Amino acid sequence: MQVLAPLFRTAVLTALADQLTKHFVVNAMNLRELGAIPVLPPYIQFRMAWNEGVNFGIPLAGKWVLVGLAIAICGAILWWMVRDRPGTLVQVSAGLVIGGAIGNVIDRLVYGAVADFLNMSCCGWRNPWSFNIADIAIFVGAFGLITLSAGRR
Repeated sequence: MQVLAPLFRTAVLTALADQLTKHFVVNAMNLRELGAIPVLPPYIQFRMAWNEGVNFGIPLAGKWVLVGLAIAICGAILWWMVRDRPGTLVQVSAGLVIGGAIGNVIDRLVYGAVADFLNMSCCGWRNPWSFNIADIAIFVGAFGLITLSAGRR
């Protein structure tokens, strides 16, 4: 699949970056035990959160339903990319979504929940939610797929 090389490279690098940052912060920096680590107070801190649901911890279903849903979405995106053979930026966007989804699926399989640790608050407002590199990749990739694919048919 030489034609989809940007997609596959992006997906692998995204999943790898996600898992390496989670391992470093959660295990090596011991965030699992500490609960929170100031990074750039009051704006950025690492705050441990185990997400068993979907966005913002909203419960949806069991672990295996969420794993299956992520795999189905990745499969649908791959089918779309193979069928349409889009340009490099659309493939990179798809790779971000797929790599992020894979990173979060790995968490569900290893930990039983997604490891979220990035927390951004400001000016007396304490953000109750944390997120991770996979979440950022999924958001940016989905935005890219929507904006770069608009009007292509």
